[in-house]
Amino acid sequence: MHNQTIVLESSDLQEQSLGLRFNLPQLGEHATGFVVRFKSKAYAYVNQCAHMPVELDWNEGDFFTADKTLIICATHGAQYAPETGRCIAGPCKGKQLQSLLVTEENNQVTIFLGSLVNALEKQLPNI
Repeated sequence: MHNQTIVLESSDLQEQSLGLRFNLPQLGEHATGFVVRFKSKAYAYVNQCAHMPVELDWNEGDFFTADKTLIICATHGAQYAPETGRCIAGPCKGKQLQSLLVTEENNQVTIFLGSLVNALEKQLPNI
């Protein structure tokens, strides 16, 4: 599980357009993540508002504000910088989305879930 990755075609991820969602069963049955392209670079996050545990997109894959400059929570209006996931406006100002490591080469976007798994293991009690 430590080397788990998700691989997507680069051409499926358009600049400041709809994001691509993917399942994150490590976080629960209905948990998802997403990846967006902003200023030619891919950024991936757990699809959960830093304010409350709700998904950011009401319409699947619709993560950007109307002017396509920020990621927005459709429920609370919290706004996040696409490059960092940091909340810059709204009820969670100063908090941030949980990022996932992304690389892009050979026309493929690869999302690495190892950091997500490691963070979860640190939260588990020692038995």
